[in-house]
Amino acid sequence: MDMDLFVGRLDPDMCVVTAAAGQERAGCLVGFSSQCSLDPVRFVVWLSTANRTFTVAREAEVLAVHLLARDQRAAAELFGGRTGDRTDKFRDVRVREGHGGAVVLEDVEAWFVGRILRRIDGGDHVGFVLDPVETGGRAEPSRLLRLSDADTISAGHPAG
Repeated sequence: MDMDLFVGRLDPDMCVVTAAAGQERAGCLVGFSSQCSLDPVRFVVWLSTANRTFTVAREAEVLAVHLLARDQRAAAELFGGRTGDRTDKFRDVRVREGHGGAVVLEDVEAWFVGRILRRIDGGDHVGFVLDPVETGGRAEPSRLLRLSDADTISAGHPAG
């Protein structure tokens, strides 16, 4: 079955997911995410099991999910094209501590912190179902960074 006929037409918003557990923090660019419930509101992000962010997220109680503007490609390249195994991705970005110790990126379009309700095995990705507990963002929205804007970024930690 050639799913490219279907998924090749999708152009989802990209987001940066950050996780913190103990002294560890990590973040990655994510293309698989969606609201998954209306009442109560729930959101799911899918993290690659090959990614350092997944390793930290397994131990975390909350995750922060950030939407990037189309002109924030440099942030997408940092979080998508570099691996946290070799790079401190947070060294040159403005962050603050959010609910539950979450790492919140300050210069993004919109963000939320979600309490992890459950983890769902999806193959080479695991879904983290989140209960939003804190939100923020810019008053004047910009166009969001989409997959087609970031498709030339080579993964910093390619699936093995």
